[in-house]
Amino acid sequence: MVRGAIRREVSEQKAVGVAYAAACLIGLVVWAGCGTKTVPFALDAPPSSLVPIKGTNVVDTRGRFREIFCALSNDHGATLPEARPCAEALVRLPEEPPPTGRAVALSAPADRLRILVVPGFLNECFIHLASPFSDGLAFLERQGYRTRVIRVSALSSSAHNARQIRDAIVPPSPDAASDRVILVGHSKGAVDILEALTTYPELIPRVAAVVSVAGAIMGSPLADRLSSFARRLLRRLDVSACDPGDGQGVNSLRRAERLSFLSRVTLPASVRYVSLGAIPMPDDVTPLLRSSWKRLASIDPLNDGQVFSSDAVIPGSLLAGFVRADHWAVALPFSRTSPNLAATVIRHNEFPREILLESLIRLVEESL
Repeated sequence: MVRGAIRREVSEQKAVGVAYAAACLIGLVVWAGCGTKTVPFALDAPPSSLVPIKGTNVVDTRGRFREIFCALSNDHGATLPEARPCAEALVRLPEEPPPTGRAVALSAPADRLRILVVPGFLNECFIHLASPFSDGLAFLERQGYRTRVIRVSALSSSAHNARQIRDAIVPPSPDAASDRVILVGHSKGAVDILEALTTYPELIPRVAAVVSVAGAIMGSPLADRLSSFARRLLRRLDVSACDPGDGQGVNSLRRAERLSFLSRVTLPASVRYVSLGAIPMPDDVTPLLRSSWKRLASIDPLNDGQVFSSDAVIPGSLLAGFVRADHWAVALPFSRTSPNLAATVIRHNEFPREILLESLIRLVEESL
């Protein structure tokens, strides 16, 4: 019993080190002193523009998503951990569509889609401490859904991880041969999913929808500031629990890389896309993300500590909305699985992720 406690303590101490290394690698604390001081000048990204949602092909479903989230919260949210009134959990930005007035289904559908989650950058290194949506997936399992987390390389490029996603779905296991799936990607996981769909057409008949949660769809300027520093840090970081793969994960998060990807591909039209961003209030940001949030806030305060809210939207998707949580709290349940970390360096991690994930799945189901 004592040995078990010691092992857990050592594991959490190592996790703190990994978390700090992860912070530097993708810019979480690079703004505080690790890494280069400025974004290098480059002309390697295609031209882009920032326009209101109304001027794009994104479908604004914030009003309907709020209806779903609030109905589920009122029905059974109070019985779940970290309950929060929907008005406090969801951020209301201007021009949100009014509620539709349609009833919200409160019982699980008879024909449930399979839900597969793809983690973000470096998550494999500490997935035993916080697996994305492990709380939400357990809740959906109790409702009869079948769920799984697809393990992808913590440090690899999206092209590398796209192959891992493809291999996890095609060919299907005998018990899932006729299943269609909802792919839920957190952070870089959403980018890896889009890369998989556009690289492996055999995936398209199997995928009903893609849900991006705080996805780095347009990349992040944080990744642009990292160069040889990232490689030096990787050499010092104990990544024995991670698959190093091709080591190009940071490059896949650069804005030029992501914008170039979107400019040269066409996302499969038969797949439904849903985007959810995160916009914490300043006091909601965990200490490890605070420095990067402040630096990003000097450009745009509507960021989650890692990604601008405007960069988290898939072109042509349904915009579900924005939650009041930082980049980790929206998907990684440190508050449930690693209380020592949650009490120190990863504070403000509490969020009703069960209701959030259920709301996203129900929005997908009624839109198909």
